[in-house]
Amino acid sequence: MNRPRHFANMSIQTRLIILFLITTALIFVVNVYVYINLNQMIGRIEALYADNVSLNELSDRLKDVHDNMTQYLKTKNTESLEDYYKYEQEYKERIDSFSISATSSELKYMEKCIVDMSYTYLNTTEQAVNAKRGRKILKYADLYNESSKIYDYLNTCIYSLNNEQFKESSGNYATMLKSLKYSEVFCLTILILVAICNILLIIVATRSITGPLSSLAKRANEVSQGTLDGEPLKVESRDEVGVVTGAFNQMITSLKDYIEQVKDNVEKESAMKEKELRMNAALKDAQLKYLQAQINPHFLFNTLNAGAQLAMLEGADRTNTYIQKMADFFRYNIKKDHELVTIADEIELVDNYVYILNVRFSGDIHFEKHIDEELTGIEIPSMTLQPIIENAVNYGIRNIDREGLITLSLYREGDRACISVKDNGIGMPQEKIDRILSDELTSSEQPDDSNGIGLHNVIARLDLHFNVDNIFNIYSEGEDKGTEIIIRIPV
Repeated sequence: MNRPRHFANMSIQTRLIILFLITTALIFVVNVYVYINLNQMIGRIEALYADNVSLNELSDRLKDVHDNMTQYLKTKNTESLEDYYKYEQEYKERIDSFSISATSSELKYMEKCIVDMSYTYLNTTEQAVNAKRGRKILKYADLYNESSKIYDYLNTCIYSLNNEQFKESSGNYATMLKSLKYSEVFCLTILILVAICNILLIIVATRSITGPLSSLAKRANEVSQGTLDGEPLKVESRDEVGVVTGAFNQMITSLKDYIEQVKDNVEKESAMKEKELRMNAALKDAQLKYLQAQINPHFLFNTLNAGAQLAMLEGADRTNTYIQKMADFFRYNIKKDHELVTIADEIELVDNYVYILNVRFSGDIHFEKHIDEELTGIEIPSMTLQPIIENAVNYGIRNIDREGLITLSLYREGDRACISVKDNGIGMPQEKIDRILSDELTSSEQPDDSNGIGLHNVIARLDLHFNVDNIFNIYSEGEDKGTEIIIRIPV
């Protein structure tokens, strides 16, 4: 299907907007036509029965006038008199404007009779009311009888005129209903034709978009299966699809050139890889020799035990205790690096660590414990508490002028066992707390004598093992107000 060049060169967005505006305009015009046509028909139908409605309302007002007059003549009730005058006025207004769309002279004559009798009836009722008010009993009784006769005859005339008018309207209604059905068929035909035109218009417009896209998708599928040979796709327009098609053709050409270049570089990369493997082998050999040169841990433990025995033989009890606790501390570090241990084991390690520090720093580390013994059997990753105590010493109380105190607490909080390590040291700014919890501290910020297991390592292992939220928190109220670390472990 040939397309105008200027339409093919439009952008897809512009074409879709034009298509939308055309179809919307067609639908709008058809709907407006149908709306106007239906409103006209409805207006004609309403007009047919407007005269019947007017006659019914006239009959209702006549009844109100007669009922209230009768009530007043019987009881001389003031309220009935007021209602009588109100309805009499309304009835006069309707009679003054009374007119029906009669087409026959008979109906026109009946209309004129109703108007004349209505004025006669109103005049008679007014005289009867005035006679009643003047206490002329015989007169108002005669006038009431006369008005009742006129009322009955007037009702009969209104009823007859209403029936005749209804018959005439019914005939016109049947004719108009037939016309309405023809109108419905005509409107439905127009809607179907507009729908067919919209479908044809959409097919023509979308084919100009989907045709090139289908060719592009087919060629792309061939390329994904490794088929790069073939004629370039024909660019039929300068819209977005044409731009993508041109770029795709250029990509295929560049891909072919790249594959050739990769083939040329394979041999060079293979040679470089072989050289890298030889270098890695030499590096691993050097690392092995370095590891072999390290101190044997068992030799270290045996040496410490020998020193402890020698101190015991010489009567140096404090030295013996110090060496024993050092040996226990290092043995725990080596054997339980990747194990689960009880909180009791961790507390014992902390006791040994604090003891060793107090020997080093002449008892400057004051340490308190508040332990719920029922919770000490819970298992946690090894080396969890010692790095926290070490952090409290190095960052909290080491460089303060007052007496430093570290408090270790174990207690229950709901369905969690809480381990709290609190110091009264220099405190910690919120910015540093955030950096610790997000693992942004650099290696230069770790103390020189650290055992190598930082708080980020403790946090990572707790998260990995327990996989719950809110397990590790750091709290500090500011400078010189101490720091508290709380671990909340599911019981």
